[in-house]
Amino acid sequence: MTVLIAGGTGVFGRHLVTALRNAGHSTLSLGRGSGNDIVADLMDRSALLKAVDGRHADVVIHAATALRKPPLRERDMAATNALRLAGTENLLEAARIVGATKIIGESMVFRYGFGDHGNRALTEDEPAGKGSVPEALQAKEEMISAAGGCSLRFGLFYGSGGTEEIAAMLRKRMLPVLKSGNLLPWVDLSDAAAAAVAAISHGRPGEAYNIADRTPMSFAAHVEAVATAFRTPQPFKVPMWLLRPMSYLHTVLGTNLQVDISKAERELGWKPAYPSAVTAIAELADLARRTPR
Repeated sequence: MTVLIAGGTGVFGRHLVTALRNAGHSTLSLGRGSGNDIVADLMDRSALLKAVDGRHADVVIHAATALRKPPLRERDMAATNALRLAGTENLLEAARIVGATKIIGESMVFRYGFGDHGNRALTEDEPAGKGSVPEALQAKEEMISAAGGCSLRFGLFYGSGGTEEIAAMLRKRMLPVLKSGNLLPWVDLSDAAAAAVAAISHGRPGEAYNIADRTPMSFAAHVEAVATAFRTPQPFKVPMWLLRPMSYLHTVLGTNLQVDISKAERELGWKPAYPSAVTAIAELADLARRTPR
């Protein structure tokens, strides 16, 4: 099959391209950068539709983001929320033009909302949370569902192309962590890409799937695992109140959330190759040490 990936040159997009090609699919990346097969802005409807005219794809994956660095404040999410709203609407029309019969949307676990969700692992039936980010994610999912597609609610990403940046920040002593035991779901980028490949064959129209590893971790524990594996200085810890000026980061790190991945395992035939970030990060660090610079 030919798979058109909106956001195909991003960190996750590159993993998608690799996984899809390894599975025998051909890929077309779509985005604003010159490295894309189709150069277009999802927010410019007329230019987007003109760019895809005459193209064909069997599957469209919406993995576009406007984020170039971790968001710290609520306003940092505005452009990405717009991609989830107007951008999704425009991409769905592009999908119709290219003749796609399958649509897969990148969502994330914060669709359930922020705050303390307790010790219960949330299933896909949990209602959407309140606030601009959960509501934008829910709206994106609803549009994709109405078009007969499915959505993948990913945990926080780690892995090749992302974790190295955390290690670099730790070397510069630029990454503090909270004195908090709040747990969050995580997923290796390669496992996330494998879930998208599985969804092409097995994802049911209108459904959503939690995609995470088996070991929720606090942000502090995750960063400490990176420091240990990459042999950097350990992060310094700060109290929660110190992050209040960074409103979005404060909200995310103040969240306690776990998800149930049994639906994805059962229906997609997917399971994480990396049950824990600790193992994946250790492998990545070992590879980095053995790779000539």
